[in-house]
Amino acid sequence: MTTVSPRRRREIIDALRRGTVPQRGLDIMAVGLDRFQDALGDELDGVAEGGAVFKAVRGEYGAGKTFFARWLIESAKQRGFATAEVQISETETPLHRLETIYRRVTENLATESTAPSAFREVIDEWLRVLEEDAVAAGASAVDRASLAEHAQQLLEQRLAVVSRTAPAFAAALRGYHAATVRGEIETADGLIAWLGGQPHVAAAIRRGAGIRGDLDHFGAFGFMQGLLAVLRDTDYRGLVLVLDEVETLQRVRSDVREKALNALRQLLDEVDAGRFPGLYVLITGTPAFFDGTQGVQRLPPLAARIGVDFSGDPRWDNPRAPQVRLLGFQRASLQELGERVREIYAGGSPAAVRIEALVTDHYLANLADTIAGRLGGKVGVAPRMYLRKLVDTLDKIEQFPDYTPAEASAVIVADGELNTDERAAAGGLDAIQIDV
Repeated sequence: MTTVSPRRRREIIDALRRGTVPQRGLDIMAVGLDRFQDALGDELDGVAEGGAVFKAVRGEYGAGKTFFARWLIESAKQRGFATAEVQISETETPLHRLETIYRRVTENLATESTAPSAFREVIDEWLRVLEEDAVAAGASAVDRASLAEHAQQLLEQRLAVVSRTAPAFAAALRGYHAATVRGEIETADGLIAWLGGQPHVAAAIRRGAGIRGDLDHFGAFGFMQGLLAVLRDTDYRGLVLVLDEVETLQRVRSDVREKALNALRQLLDEVDAGRFPGLYVLITGTPAFFDGTQGVQRLPPLAARIGVDFSGDPRWDNPRAPQVRLLGFQRASLQELGERVREIYAGGSPAAVRIEALVTDHYLANLADTIAGRLGGKVGVAPRMYLRKLVDTLDKIEQFPDYTPAEASAVIVADGELNTDERAAAGGLDAIQIDV
């Protein structure tokens, strides 16, 4: 059986019960992703050594792009990276406003030990490292004033490069350090918010730190550079940034779309120019976004940089390419996923013997066929509902000693349980008969 800790087991099962992608334990459920593992590992190692990567992953709705992204995030955390997942949205997180992207990065910043937002913890950890280095260089650990002065000098040295490109970031960090030393909580809170890209910080607090104006699109590049410098000096190996659902750009106004695509090109240019050492950027999108007239193809320089010919046999896809594709779940991989979830559940259940006896491989195979059939035969969009129904059955077996599941073919899929993609696959629930 697959062995996981009680906490990870609970997190995985709870997420599947809700029909969402688990935040942890994805390495156990990463069916069909083995072919990417070595290439991604090599890329992460290169980023940890001061490089930078911009990568795109494409797949139809339901192909597992979000799962792939979170699998990469979890793998990166285990390697010592900080991570941030940002959902692109026309209203909440428009791609053409990089100051908003930066703010979402700090709000969603996470590490292996700290859930979002880990931003303030990372900054405070960096300041502690400065003080430790100052003591190692000869400063007195007892004389707080002298220690603060030496730490301030180290701060200036390590932010010298950032200060030239993002003086506001360095000024806010300098002011935050001084405020924490003096115990000025309100000022420290305001400056950490400013460092995180929050737009509403009292003018008096900003003036006190020598900050003028607001963070804008171009200033966000400098702030990102500052964040990477802080992470590097705090012994994190880098930052993995996922920009998910970039295909939403196809639905915005043409002028907004042009700005967003240009912002994406600018980010790629900055990564290639070496301005962001320690940054791994992953974007996700549908094939229509990468190949269609309303997406990447509208900006030829961007299309030329991340374009890949996918006309050949998928077996020979190059996982090291700037763009990789997900083919979605096949029938065999869907059953394999069910077997792994059954083992995870049974591994911590008092009803493990009954689970193994009642939820056989044959049952899992029939359940896979049934759910895929309810969704128009489209296996690629079936995993969410398949796992949700499976966990529901496992819950009942565990809770009710006299419960015996009916044949998998009798499983009911109600209209209200389906998301938009599943409903579309089912033909709007009009093309096929669904038991309700």
